[in-house]
Amino acid sequence: MITYREHITVEEYSRLREAVGWHKLDEKQAERSLQHSFYLIAAYEENRAIASARVISDSGYMALIADVMVAPDYQRKGIGTEMLERIMKHLESSISEEEILMINLMSVPGREKFYSKFGFVERPNETMGAGMVKWLHV
Repeated sequence: MITYREHITVEEYSRLREAVGWHKLDEKQAERSLQHSFYLIAAYEENRAIASARVISDSGYMALIADVMVAPDYQRKGIGTEMLERIMKHLESSISEEEILMINLMSVPGREKFYSKFGFVERPNETMGAGMVKWLHV
């Protein structure tokens, strides 16, 4: 049985990052990232974290969905969909009727169709240029 929690430990988060092939983060950096999340959702099977996603926000009009991770053995089982539905519900409840919220995300290649089910549009398009990213290493 899959359960959902609004918390994940640094160790669980790091293990999920490794499982999906992402950069290893310093433990303190990972902890800061989790602590400063606007919203976080994690999926568990028994007491083992198998997926997580988080939102970063300015609490104004901008939010970024980040770190959507589902362990490889649990992909394509509706867990990512459940997490995104919970995220969208949380974001919708965070603004009033007269406010707007721009929700951004960066999809890994080939997963764009998953996010389009939630109303996200690919960039570039007629009104927005391509998204860009820069990794900073010192």
